[in-house]
Formats: sequence, C-alpha cells, structure tokens
Amino acid sequence: GTYQAQQPLYAQPPSSPYAPDPRVWAQTPPPEPEGPSQHLPYGDDPRTTQFVGVDDLVTRAGEQRHEPDAFAHLFRDQQQGGAHAPMDQPSVPGPAQPPRPAQGPEPQQTAPAPAPTPPAKKGGRASGLLKSSAVMAAGTMVSRLTGFVRSALIVSALGTALLGDTFQVAYQLPTMIYILTVGGGLNSVFVPQLVRAMKEDDDGGEAFANRLLTLVMVALAALTAAAVFAAPLLVRVLSNPVASDPAANDVAVTFTRYVLPTIFFMGIHVVMGQILNARGRFGAMMWTPVLNNIVIIVTLGAFLWVYGSAANSHMTVENIPPEGERLLGVGVLLGLVVQALAMIPYLRETGFKLRLRFDWKGHGLGKAAMLAKWTILFVLANQAGALVVTQLATASVTETNIAGTGFSAYANAQLIWGLPQAIITVSLMAALLPRISRSAAEDDAGAVRDDISQGLRTTAVAIVPIAFGFVSLGIPMCTLIFGSSGTSSATNMGYMLMAFGLGLIPYSVQYVVLRAFYAYEDTRTPFYNTVIVAAVNAGASAVCFLVLPARWAVVGMAAVYGVAYAIGVGVAWRRLRKRLGGDLDGSTVLRTYARLCIASVPAALLSGAACYGISRTLGQGVGGSMLALVGGGIVLLGVFFVAARRMRIEELNSMVGMVRGRLGR
Repeated sequence: GTYQAQQPLYAQPPSSPYAPDPRVWAQTPPPEPEGPSQHLPYGDDPRTTQFVGVDDLVTRAGEQRHEPDAFAHLFRDQQQGGAHAPMDQPSVPGPAQPPRPAQGPEPQQTAPAPAPTPPAKKGGRASGLLKSSAVMAAGTMVSRLTGFVRSALIVSALGTALLGDTFQVAYQLPTMIYILTVGGGLNSVFVPQLVRAMKEDDDGGEAFANRLLTLVMVALAALTAAAVFAAPLLVRVLSNPVASDPAANDVAVTFTRYVLPTIFFMGIHVVMGQILNARGRFGAMMWTPVLNNIVIIVTLGAFLWVYGSAANSHMTVENIPPEGERLLGVGVLLGLVVQALAMIPYLRETGFKLRLRFDWKGHGLGKAAMLAKWTILFVLANQAGALVVTQLATASVTETNIAGTGFSAYANAQLIWGLPQAIITVSLMAALLPRISRSAAEDDAGAVRDDISQGLRTTAVAIVPIAFGFVSLGIPMCTLIFGSSGTSSATNMGYMLMAFGLGLIPYSVQYVVLRAFYAYEDTRTPFYNTVIVAAVNAGASAVCFLVLPARWAVVGMAAVYGVAYAIGVGVAWRRLRKRLGGDLDGSTVLRTYARLCIASVPAALLSGAACYGISRTLGQGVGGSMLALVGGGIVLLGVFFVAARRMRIEELNSMVGMVRGRLGR
C-alpha cells in the first residue's frame, strides 16, 4: 500500500514537497521524512528518486511538446467562465496530494496523479479559440463562395439592367426589414445576455433562451404578415424609380411577396445561432447558410435550363413569364426555410430542449429589449443611408440604361468586397465576444483593451493587403465571376469594386471597436456613431449623384462608403479610449497599420501592372481573367510579403510562425 499505481512510460512522477528547487542546479537535498515515502513510484531508495528527478528535469522526457503559439495573448481565457491563467506554466510539479488509499491500476492515464499546476494540455485555450475561429471562417468562406455562385447565376439569368435591379430590390427588402426591426438587437445585444443567463440561472439559461425564441417568433410572425400586406408601399420606399415603372413595379411586388416570409426564418436562424454561440458552438451559424445558397443555386439552375441566360433570352420586366417569377420566389423562400430548420439538430446536440415559453414578464427580457432599442436605432440609421444609396443607384441605371452601372452592380461588388470582413474580422470577433463580455462584466478594462488592440492588429495583417488588392485586381475579379452578363457590364462592376477597395480598412476597424461597446452593454454609443456614418454616406452619395456623370455616379457612391466609415472610426476610437481610461494602445495599432499600408502600396502597383499586361494580351474572357487574377495575385502577395518582412512587422512574423508551427505538427 506504499506504492502508487504504475505510470505511463516517460511520464514525469509526482515530486516530493521536500525535493530541491529544480530551478537551481546544485543543492544539498533536505532530509527525507521517516517511514515509507509515498512519492517514490520506483522504490524507496532516495538515491534512485534523486537521479530520476534530475534526468527528467534535464531531458524533459515527461513533458508534452508544446508548439509556440504566437497569438497566445489573444487566445487566453477562452474556456467558458475560465480565469486568467498564465500561458506558459512552469514545468515544476506542484505539491503532492495527501495520501489516498491504495487502488487498483487505472486504465491508461495521460498524466500522473493530479497536481494543482499541471502542464497545460497541448493547444490549450489558444487552440480552442483558434479552432472556433477556423471553423467559423471556413463556414463563412464556403458560404460566401457559394454566394458568389448564386450572385453570378442571378446576373446570368436576369442581367444587370432594370430587370436585375428589380429582382435585387425585392431580394434585399426582407433582409433590410429584418435588420431594421429585430435583427440588429439579436445579432449583438443578446450574446452577453445569453452568456449571463447561462452563468447565473440554475438551468444554464435554457428557459431564458426559450422565452427569447418564443418572443421573436411571435414578433416576426406579426411583422411578416404586415410586410406582405404592405409590399407595394415597401417597394416604393426602397426604390421609387422601380415603383414608377408599371412593369417593373409589378415584377418587384410579385417577387417581394414571395420572399418576404423569409423575415420569419431569418430571425429563427439567428436566435438559434446565438444560443449555440453562447454555448461555445460557433460553426452551425456559419455553415447553415451554405444550404440556403445551394437551394437557390439549384433554383437558378432550373431557371436557366428552362429560359436560358439573359443575354440569349433578352428577358426584361415586360416579358418575364409569371412561372419564372414563381420559380425564383419559391426557391428563395425555400432556401431560408432549410437554413433555419438545419439549426435544430445542432441545438439538440448541446442538450438544449426547444419549448415555447410565453411567461416573458419578469425574466430579464425587458432589460434585453431596452438594450436592443438602441441597436435597432443603430441599424435604422445604417439602413437609412443604404436606402438613400438604393434610390440613387436605381435612378442612375434608369437614366443611363447602361448595364453594370446601377444598384445590382453596386450590390454584387459590395458582396465581393465584404468577403474578407466576414471571413476574418467577423469570425474572430464572434468567437471573442463572449470572453470580452466576461472581462467587461468583471470591470477588467485592461483585458478588454488588450483584446481589442490585438484583434485590430491581427486582422490588419490580412485586411490591409486585401484592400489594396481590390484596387489592383478588381476588374479581373468581376469579369471572371460575372462575365456571363457581358464583358462591359462586368468591367463596370470592377470599377465599383476598385472604388470600394480601401474602405475595407476603416470598415473592419469600426466593426472591431464597436464590439467593445457591446461587451459593456452600451448600445447607445454605437447608435450615435452609426448616425454619423450614415449621414456622411447619404450626403456624400447625393453629392456624387448630382455632380458626377450618371455613368460614374454609383462608382463615386462606392468610394465615399469607405470615407464615411473612416470618419466613424475616428469618433468611435475617441469614445472607446475615454471609456477604457484613456489608454487604447493607439500608437502600437497605428504603427502596425501604417507599416502594412506602406508595404501594400508597391505590391498593389506592381500587381496592377501585371494584371493589366495579361488582360491586354489575353483579353477579358474566362481564361484571360483567370490568368490575370492569378498572376496579379501572386505578384501582390510576393511583393507585400517581402516588403513586410523587411520592415519587420511583428504581427506578420508572428502569423507566419504560427502557420509554420501548425503545418509542422
């Protein structure tokens, strides 16, 4: 009974509390206590124990090998409710446990008897958040890629003239209404609320989540019914030029009534996704939209098989068949239904039981609703600016009648432009938001500041060169993806993508900064900030519409979109710095962004020149666009990487080290 169970080969044995300090090489060993020792798994001979301990300390045979994690600071404290633990635990064993009765051999343990400070398991919390972010980023990437296929098929089927703009107006309307009403509050406000309910409620927040889901279902059902009834008015509010054309108005109203019920299923999907996020399951919300895109792609494929492409069918708002409208409308609705229902199995895996709960009063939903009030005003201001752009962009295409110069081209270019933001920034911050919320609840301003600073600098490594890449490679991107609508139309989209390009930098920064306010349950500040952004965007877009030729008016609107967010970043940064006590690590963040921009300028110039030369030689067909995009992209990445390495940008070097370490595992 004096021996512990047999340990795995090479595992480090528990250390005696009387052992010498392992950080000092030579010491006189203190005397061992009398009687048989419980600390000697290989026998009672103190000499043997001393030699075994020294051997393990020198060779570290009993330790697991850890790959260095360059972003350990960013990924600390990811476990639910975890404390701030040091990232590198010393390999010194802690004090031994008190004696326990002898037991039989245990099955294949991976570590010796538990000690207070064992070495961290491989990956630890860093790999937990990295895995969550990677799963979300992969899902977002696949979703956006299938979204590109969907958008390309829409352009191929309906074109980018008035018919394409009419469908785009109807397609955007449910999303806009959803965001204007409940979507904004669901997307950010209820994550901290769900986390707190899980932490404080006896049932792990299940009742609170079911009440929230029931409330949203009732509200969205009423909203959907009212929206379907008011479809003609909504079309006019969104696009007066479309509503003023009788044929276009009929098509838009028909499309709208088919797709407006998607509002209900959008809300259900988001609530279920936020419940899963609060429980540490991040992938489902990013992967299920792929199913939606697949359903719509199949629908558009059937439409093209029956009616052919817009270039061949010459389909317009005057001659589109009712069966075609019905096919497209039902396909879009079915896609959202599948997307929402696909969340249910993921919820069941977590043990969450769906139940309708109508006992809303007195259970914290009032506080959540008050917080959501400001977020709804936030998105209302944001969508007001988008509404102005929609009206002006549809007016431009009706005036010029040039394909690729209106709202559908603007929306498709913006879809490409927003992909890096969705894959990189949104995925990382969605995984970080629960932890930042805990730090804010504990009034740990330093932890919030560190996470925001590191998040800004980490995302910048990818966001900044990609933004410059849109400027140099925008045209071949659009001619490759949307070339089926015609080279001229796709080239016009490319100009819009180039104009959007650099605005990606302030757009990403603003998104990260606003997460800190949401973590503090401060939704009023983001609202005021967004009012400024929306006002600048709407006013500058109106100036572009009035001053620039109609052919280039929407391109100008794309350019001022980034300018509006740059102004918003300045306002939000100042307010957050004040909130966190005047220190936001601004000098480090600005230095990182400045160096990345300097490294990106020559890369963009050389890649643009290479892209132009290839396009001039091979043309702008599928093959020429592909080679121009690949060749220009290689030049962009190569020059940027060399310049950034020469400038010793720490974040890039850390990311390269992280990638090398993980690829070498």
